[in-house]
Amino acid sequence: MRLATDTTHCDDLMKALTSFREDSPRIQRWGGALATRLAGGARLLVAGNGGSAAQAQHLTAELVGRYRTDRPPFSALSLHADTSSTTAIANDYGVREIFARQVCAHGRPRDVLMLLSTSGASANLHVAATEAHRLDMTVWALTGPEPNPLQAAADDAVCVEAGSAATVQELHLVAVHMLCEAFDLAIERRPPRGHPARQGWAVSGEECP
Repeated sequence: MRLATDTTHCDDLMKALTSFREDSPRIQRWGGALATRLAGGARLLVAGNGGSAAQAQHLTAELVGRYRTDRPPFSALSLHADTSSTTAIANDYGVREIFARQVCAHGRPRDVLMLLSTSGASANLHVAATEAHRLDMTVWALTGPEPNPLQAAADDAVCVEAGSAATVQELHLVAVHMLCEAFDLAIERRPPRGHPARQGWAVSGEECP
């Protein structure tokens, strides 16, 4: 067993970051595609467990609020955030169904489901991916090392090659910020037409119907 040192955590992160950089073009493509979908009236659904749930909520907050500069809000939902729904579904249908049932309720064709898992083996996320495909949604996954079940169930995936869940989660957060950066840049380059928030939206952000 390796003994931790003052720099072990940073060393592991830097090593994982080197290979993670190769996924930058994929994340850029996700940001552009998401901008096109959401500007056209689709929505993003995001799910994860534990720390990944917190990161899912971080992503949706950036899209409904803003990332760097002011812009219209876009539809993004964290499926774990409705505690009454998640606990009721878990009680009545089992933990495996907590995300899939919400995908069934909220998901529509052309919507995107993003799933975050450090292991890539969370059963409730895998079931949600299956339900999303039934609804003709697109499924993206942020996972730990490949191969893993969630990677196989998704339409596209970024798999972080790291030995610890902590390092995987740290690079998932980097991926979230890169996605938001690419999304905002795509929106800036391609002003959305017919976006429901465009009418009445002010640069100050003070007006939104």
